[in-house]
Amino acid sequence: MANFDFKGLILINPCKLDDECYNRAMHAHEILDNAEIFDNFKDSIKKMDYLVASSSIESQNDKRHLRNASDLEDLSNKLMDIKGNIGLVFGREDYGLFNEEISLCDTLLRIQTSDSYLSMNLSHAVSIVLYRLYIDKFQEKKEKKVIGKIEKEKLFDFFSQILDEINYPNHKKEKTDIMFKRLMGRAIPSKWEYHTMMGVFSRALKKMKEKK
Repeated sequence: MANFDFKGLILINPCKLDDECYNRAMHAHEILDNAEIFDNFKDSIKKMDYLVASSSIESQNDKRHLRNASDLEDLSNKLMDIKGNIGLVFGREDYGLFNEEISLCDTLLRIQTSDSYLSMNLSHAVSIVLYRLYIDKFQEKKEKKVIGKIEKEKLFDFFSQILDEINYPNHKKEKTDIMFKRLMGRAIPSKWEYHTMMGVFSRALKKMKEKK
């Protein structure tokens, strides 16, 4: 983190930050001193506007939206346009992130590796992701006003209401909500795109309710 100018470390149920941790941290003790510690994932992400989960396991099936992953290069470019707190979520060294943790994130990231050995050491994966973001931060980007947390929640709520209005099957609704969330997470819509979609959704909902 110190190598690539990242300072905000959040830990969930970590091991004890003992002398060995500080010895390994060398000249980055400040990051450990200021680390925020939580006992559960949901509390740790309350201040985040956009969350990127990471996993070596992705779905090759477009219908399985939870683990449809974005490439690091493509995602890194898009993250440069986001204003607010971005959380990069890395799982446990031995078995990564749970599905319920991934479902709370906006998008899923996978570092492309050989099919013969998909999983990376956690520290190596973190280094690669932070390096790419660090490099892209210095590249000139066209400013784009993108939506924040409140707009996203409203957008997801309107989409969910539309599914209810068309009597979308309950057993498919959760997966379809996740699909839409993943779609928006990859697209990172601008404010103008958001207002256009909300206008369409609003009119659609109004027409549906008038017909009842």
